[in-house]
Amino acid sequence: MQNAPPPSSAALLLWDVFCRVIDNFGDIGVCWRLCADLATRGHTVRLWVNDASALQWMAPGACQGTWPGITVRPWEQSTDAAQLARLPRADVWVEGFGCELTTEFIAAYVYSTKARDTIDNRNPVWINLEYLSAEAYVERSHGLPSPVMHGPAKGWSKHFFYPGFTAATGGLLRESDLLARQQAFDLPGAKAHWLQGLGIDWAGARLVSLFCYEPTALEGLLQQLDSEPTQLLVTDGRANHAVQALLARRRVDGSPPWHKLQIHFLPRLTQHEYDHLLWACDLNCVRGEDSLVRALWAGKPLLWQIYPQDDDAHNAKLDAFLDLLAADDNLRGAHHAWNDTRPAPLPLMNLNSWSQTVQLARQRLLQMHDLTTQLGQFIAEKR
Repeated sequence: MQNAPPPSSAALLLWDVFCRVIDNFGDIGVCWRLCADLATRGHTVRLWVNDASALQWMAPGACQGTWPGITVRPWEQSTDAAQLARLPRADVWVEGFGCELTTEFIAAYVYSTKARDTIDNRNPVWINLEYLSAEAYVERSHGLPSPVMHGPAKGWSKHFFYPGFTAATGGLLRESDLLARQQAFDLPGAKAHWLQGLGIDWAGARLVSLFCYEPTALEGLLQQLDSEPTQLLVTDGRANHAVQALLARRRVDGSPPWHKLQIHFLPRLTQHEYDHLLWACDLNCVRGEDSLVRALWAGKPLLWQIYPQDDDAHNAKLDAFLDLLAADDNLRGAHHAWNDTRPAPLPLMNLNSWSQTVQLARQRLLQMHDLTTQLGQFIAEKR
């Protein structure tokens, strides 16, 4: 099933999407993909973010206003009553991952609405866009209202909207042109041409992407990859630092060099270019939320490093995802070793089996409506 076509002009809305960047790039990555997808479908979006620096390389031109339909605004402007008074009121408010709207922003809307004599005084549909999980509580909680108990919007309700992997959830972000772009990338010569643009000569060796934190199983992975000609494409940031630290330690220890493994350190990639990286590779090591979804759409074998939580809640989240994949013992064991959840070395990876598992999951997920389509339908019902 392809994504639904863009909505008619009567359905086009003004959205305020709020994002607080805490660490890494997951929050802003997901929120930007949502904003870009909405704008592509004809909506107008204001993205309020406390740190937009990642957009400089993730979506060049976003902060300069060159993306049609999207305006990026500093978070602090959401507390400026004078600024807010000059803005048209939005139809939808989206809190990315439970970041709370400022009291000043809510108050400015409430008070201006009371003072405005208009025919349409409907409150905005207020969405709390939650984190992605395959756990059972997602289906139970998706779409539930959350009454606002205090403040200028007392008596209103916001609604939980959960991304997910089943029909009883909000689905996954998937642009309407994603499959067409992927098919074009799969044409003869396209992959080699793209790699050449990164300064990588490729003659058919296995390709592996690495986007990770600092897994203790990293050396074990690289040792396995050295079993056949392999080019490891390491993303910028923590993955780069982890590999560099490993190489430095091996030099000090006098460890023998790898003979069949060639390591390339990549520059920072735009979101579209990161999609290309996943499509190009035979194994994708991903982390967090956004890259996991993109790896599923790529349909290649994957290793997911989940964001670790102090109370080990990520263990249950990882198991729920592996259950959803119907992962065999090999894939399950590799994930637990990669995430340090069980004291065991990384098993010998069976990439052929992993590929079949991911492909089956991808086919099933493609039968669902994407998140943006479902979110639009949900908002239409609440308006």
